[in-house]
Amino acid sequence: MIGLRRDRGGLGMTSQRVRDKLVERLKGEGITHPRVLEVMRALPRHVFVDEGLESRAYEDSALPIGSGQTISQPYIVARMTELVLDAKPERVLEIGTGSGYQASVLAELGLKVFTVERIEALLRHARRRFRALKLEQIRSRHDDGRLGWPDEAPFDAILLTAAGEYVPEDLKQQLRVGGVLVAPVGPQNAPQTLVRLQRTEDGFDEQKFESVSFVPLLGGIS
Repeated sequence: MIGLRRDRGGLGMTSQRVRDKLVERLKGEGITHPRVLEVMRALPRHVFVDEGLESRAYEDSALPIGSGQTISQPYIVARMTELVLDAKPERVLEIGTGSGYQASVLAELGLKVFTVERIEALLRHARRRFRALKLEQIRSRHDDGRLGWPDEAPFDAILLTAAGEYVPEDLKQQLRVGGVLVAPVGPQNAPQTLVRLQRTEDGFDEQKFESVSFVPLLGGIS
């Protein structure tokens, strides 16, 4: 069941006009799913950016969040969310928690989210945001994201917020038959492509979408 939480208190105190403009830009760029647009309008993105960047939170651009990482531009978050929702998921694995924004968008849509982050400092900040937003259906883990979360597999959908030259086999095997995996694929400093894999009884069907630019998918923890 997809639903939208509305109890935001002071966290949502930004101009409605600014949020409306963001949604209109997303529509103009091809985002059509009404629930995704509703969440993008309602979720306070300024909570997920560093102090001093709040005034830029509703621009359609990526912003730094520290540790060499970024919060993805709203269009990319909305686009990847739409591609995940095609599988009608209930349980989603996210690789690369970052600021926590993408996980929060998925949770606002009523999904149970499992998110893995390799950088402990980023995960601490994200967890505080989850608590402030009362997103109790998000579970998080400090670990090497390339390994996924095997104890909770299989997942209906898997979403990667960092790019590798290929999708790790460990992650592909944690996807249920019929589920989808959405990821940027390609080398750094070269064109990357947004890819969706759907698991079948015989393997994986692949679809390619637009060119994207993501931080690298790294191993280990810090």
